[in-house]
Amino acid sequence: MPETLMDCQPLIADQPAIVLVCAGRGQRAGEGLPKQYRLLAGEPVVRRTLKALRAALPLAYIQPVIHPDDAELFASAAQGIDGILVPAPGGATRQASVLAGLAALEALSPALVLVHDAARPFVTTGLVNGVLTALQNGAAAVVPGVAIVDSIRRDAKGGTAPVDRSGLYRVQTPQGFTFADLLSAHRAVAGEDLSDDATVMERAGHAVAISGGDANNIKLTLAEDFVLAEKQIISALADVRTGTGFDVHRFEPGDHVWLCGIKVPFTQKLKGHSDADVGLHALTDAILMALADGDIGFHFPPTEAKWKGVSSDTFLTFARDRVLARGGMIANVGVTIICEAPKLMPWKAAMQERVAELLQIATDRVSIQATTTEKLGFTGRGEGIAAQAVATVRLP
Repeated sequence: MPETLMDCQPLIADQPAIVLVCAGRGQRAGEGLPKQYRLLAGEPVVRRTLKALRAALPLAYIQPVIHPDDAELFASAAQGIDGILVPAPGGATRQASVLAGLAALEALSPALVLVHDAARPFVTTGLVNGVLTALQNGAAAVVPGVAIVDSIRRDAKGGTAPVDRSGLYRVQTPQGFTFADLLSAHRAVAGEDLSDDATVMERAGHAVAISGGDANNIKLTLAEDFVLAEKQIISALADVRTGTGFDVHRFEPGDHVWLCGIKVPFTQKLKGHSDADVGLHALTDAILMALADGDIGFHFPPTEAKWKGVSSDTFLTFARDRVLARGGMIANVGVTIICEAPKLMPWKAAMQERVAELLQIATDRVSIQATTTEKLGFTGRGEGIAAQAVATVRLP
């Protein structure tokens, strides 16, 4: 049996296996990471897709097919999601990648298999069940489709010509098949470059059935698709909450301070059980307050030795994950650091980038400010640093 990334339950006989096609480069979406690893409302696209598939089929194995260069990216995105088999290396074409995934599943010999694009993170349980129902009713190949309602025209010599749209569908994934038939059909046309797996099955003489698609099950291909997808996510996150946080740490002898995840050289350091990053502590509390989920002292008691000297990155990413676990997103955050010294202007951009990185949000959703108390109070006397923070989160 193939190895898994983590422990998972045995394959259930009536559950399909899933081939997740995740090997593309996605360059039409713009420069940077392949599109399946780019953040979408705080999470990598492929992680959203994996979570949606796992919700639809809790006991099915998922066989990813990835580009060999993306092993670390995929492992990071898939962390904590069970039932995921060790990724198979993809091929030069989508068709070659699917064949690689099917071959990796051959030892399991599932009765049914679904093939899904990693760049479709909005797959639903209802859509998956529609495909499976058609397979269970005897179809060997099923594609979800959305009927075309727009008028259609084709380029023609001297102008354009109308096309009858009746019976036309926009085809989506996951597409469903009898496993043995799809593997055989793929092997018969290996080396060709057919448009999708349904076409592969047709070449082998199988009829293709259509189940109900979902207009929201969009495939992320272009940069504008990411804008549309984020709007789609945000529209479903109507519970908007705001939290605030405040923290103070006194100075003690040292040669640097940690502020918002950045090591700032200074003539003193901040005293605390952890690394005493006053900015990240305040921000962690702000996020937890927005969730009504305790505070930093509740989750990370200073009386416990295991938190001594720990990086405050741990606290902030914990709060971030509490938001994501509830299906939410962090909309924006702000931190104001209050001190007479050190002067923070040279470090603010780095702090903004670090906080954005830790929260997995865009830098334009992070504000870092610094101010003084005009020599008044304990910060004015140079006895320590204070920070206040605000966070807005959106939940379903």
